[in-house]
Amino acid sequence: MKGGVGKTTLASQLAYAASADGLRVLAVDLDPQSNLSHAIMGGQDYLTHLREDRPTVAEILDGYTPFGKSDRSPNPYDTILRVGSRKDRTLDLVPSRLELSRVLKNPAGRRQHLVRFLDRVSKRYDLIIIDCAPTESLLTEVAYSASRYLIVPVKPEFMATIGLPLLARSVDEFQTKNADHALDIAGIVVIRQSGYQVSREARNAIEEVRSLASKHGWHVFRRHMPYSVSYAKAARHGTSISRTPHARTEVVERFQRLKDEILQAVGIGPRVR
Repeated sequence: MKGGVGKTTLASQLAYAASADGLRVLAVDLDPQSNLSHAIMGGQDYLTHLREDRPTVAEILDGYTPFGKSDRSPNPYDTILRVGSRKDRTLDLVPSRLELSRVLKNPAGRRQHLVRFLDRVSKRYDLIIIDCAPTESLLTEVAYSASRYLIVPVKPEFMATIGLPLLARSVDEFQTKNADHALDIAGIVVIRQSGYQVSREARNAIEEVRSLASKHGWHVFRRHMPYSVSYAKAARHGTSISRTPHARTEVVERFQRLKDEILQAVGIGPRVR
């Protein structure tokens, strides 16, 4: 429910790390700002994708075709971009584009489009990660409908305790209207925004988050996502932090441990190589 907390950084790095474990991963960019597309593809490749008018998640939800061409229903496999593939790993992406915001103007009949798309391709993957826009909208309902678990990143500041009750209400309202769809919050991830020692304000905020999570029965992941400028470098170059030059070994290892905790929470383990 808040921008700038590290949603896209967490989503992209989790996708990379799970793929490196041998899991077949599909990342879906459900934000018109397309930050996940930039982070995974790299800026230049993403611009090339747009210039070539290749399909994005906007086509899945809206049937929109760039630059006024006639509408068409894309083949789902044409919408999936192979980002990285080796014998023991797969990472694919459904990129986004600004025109995704068009679906918010006329939401009728579009809430299940992503669900139907993923139903057609899900057998190819062990893990599907959807990166959402921060503001609650039709896109939020689309993501809820297509998801089994929610991962909630928060910054350790007082604003976190303002956003979490709003999220709780949003999930409760969705579950009331969709009682046949199982949707659980797998956990809350604290995203460290500073490399320095945790301040008293941050410690207080973390305790408030834990207290609020306890009231709702939510899990707070024991491991935090550590601060590092290498995350920004990784996004700029479209790569994982483990492959980013000069990334500190400690930062890489701490994210690996967080990744393991998240995968365990959603019932997924590394594939046997």
